[in-house]
Amino acid sequence: MLMWLAQFSPDMSFLNVFRYITFRAVGACATALVFGLAFGPWVINKLRELKVGQAVRTDGPQTHLVKSGTPTMGGALLLLAMGVSTILWMDLSNRFVWVVMIVTFGFGWIGWVDDYRKIVHKNPKGMSAKEKMFWQSLIGLAASIYLAFTVSAPNVEKSFELLLQWLGSGLTLPLPEKADLMLPFFKSISYPLGVFGFIALSYFVIVGTSNAVNLTDGLDGLAIMPTILVGSALGIFAYVVGRVDYAKYLFFPHIPGASELMVFCAAMAGAGLAFLWFNAHPAQVFMGDVGALALGGALGTIAVITRQEIVLFIMGGVFVAETLSVMMQVSWFKYTKKRYGEGRRILKMAPLHHHFEVSGWKETQVVVRFWIVTMMLVLVGLSTLKLR
Repeated sequence: MLMWLAQFSPDMSFLNVFRYITFRAVGACATALVFGLAFGPWVINKLRELKVGQAVRTDGPQTHLVKSGTPTMGGALLLLAMGVSTILWMDLSNRFVWVVMIVTFGFGWIGWVDDYRKIVHKNPKGMSAKEKMFWQSLIGLAASIYLAFTVSAPNVEKSFELLLQWLGSGLTLPLPEKADLMLPFFKSISYPLGVFGFIALSYFVIVGTSNAVNLTDGLDGLAIMPTILVGSALGIFAYVVGRVDYAKYLFFPHIPGASELMVFCAAMAGAGLAFLWFNAHPAQVFMGDVGALALGGALGTIAVITRQEIVLFIMGGVFVAETLSVMMQVSWFKYTKKRYGEGRRILKMAPLHHHFEVSGWKETQVVVRFWIVTMMLVLVGLSTLKLR
């Protein structure tokens, strides 16, 4: 919105500052932070009035029982702060803005419905796994198909032309090199994906990251800080690949328009810090599926646009470890139950953060140590900017 002021008021030279992405990124972060801090208490009180309280697992760590009744669905505060800041500071004509917004708020809607059914309607199942996966898949596939041609072309018109060419070739036309899967730490090694490969990879990155963040959201402040760190790093990658000079110098594919996502990442960081103010131990509010699914979807979508899927896997190592811990625990339990008649466990409890809690770590120790691990992994990811 502020970008339009600069475009439609050329006589007011002081408005030209809104043309700079870095300035708007700082403004977006500050706006989301102030909005979140200002409206956080109001949102928390409203959730309390609606009796939107968290149900705590009785088979989990006993220290969590005191959290029963703490307002959840606090991810709504995150989405409000991000939405207001994004609309205010981003160039809304950018071709990547709306796909990221649709994925973020679409996944947030899925999480909202799931949380609402569980808590307000007292339905412990919420959305069924099939229903949730259907809506996630629908949004994820739509975004993946759109990005397959948008990332590969310099503008929307060229994207439409590329789509027509692909259809006219009998679905055999390869995508440009910039759509290949990039290998970090290597200058010129990448793997051609083709349209179907790009769509499949993008789908798994977007939907997988969304669910991975959701699995990580189990302790006070555990999911939000890694999201802030990874999102901020992806904002740097977005700025680089969107600048033709930086992209050429650092051997990255140039994705015109991707730099604008730095503003969105800054808004996400500001909103995340504001939420952490209320989510820090002992938490006054929990994120819920509405926030976790939305933030994960946003991270996955930005990673696809910037062609940093593998780097996201590295920087989001905590999310990956949490997801793998659940998959391994469930698979091993089912296998041993089928073979021995009794289910056995690899970990004391899944996801991974509960395993460490049951092993004797305090909640704050688990959270801060996972933050430290994420910081180190993000630094490794950022090193791929130059170590190529």
